[in-house]
Amino acid sequence: MIGPFLTRAFIMILGYAYPAYECYKTVELSEPAIDQLRFWCQYWILVAILTIFERVGDTLIPWLPMYGEAKLAFFVYLWYSKTKGTTYVYETYLRPFIAKHETEIDRSLLELRAKAGDFTMLYWQKAWSYGQTRLFEILQYVASQSQARRTQATDKEQ
Repeated sequence: MIGPFLTRAFIMILGYAYPAYECYKTVELSEPAIDQLRFWCQYWILVAILTIFERVGDTLIPWLPMYGEAKLAFFVYLWYSKTKGTTYVYETYLRPFIAKHETEIDRSLLELRAKAGDFTMLYWQKAWSYGQTRLFEILQYVASQSQARRTQATDKEQ
C-alpha cells in the first residue's frame, strides 16, 4: 500500500488530470478524430458513473484493503491504449444495460424534471410572497417612524 494521501494524489493525476488533458488535446485538434472523441466521452461517462456509485457506497467500499490502489489501477486500465478498457467496459456492460433500460430512464427523467419544475415554482412563489411581506413590513415601519418624528416635531413646536 502506498498510503491514502499518495493514492488519492495519483488518482487525481492519472484518473482526472491526465485524461482531461488528453481530452482537451483531442478536442483542440483542427479536425478531431471521431474515434478519439468517442473514446474520451465513453471514459468520462464511466468515470461519472463510478463517482456516483462511490459517493453512494462511500461507507461500504473504502475500508477494503487496497481499495484506492485498485481504483487507481482501474482508471489507468480505462485509458491505457493497450488495454482499451474504456471501450471494453462501455460496450460490454454499460451500453447494453442502458439500451435495455433507456425508456424507463427517459420516463423517470421526465417525471423528475416535472417534479423539479413544480418544486422550484412552489418555492419561488413562497420566496416571492415572503419577500413582498417583508418589504411591506419594512415600508410600514419606515412610514410609522416618519409619522412618529413628525408628531414629535409638531409637539415640540406647540
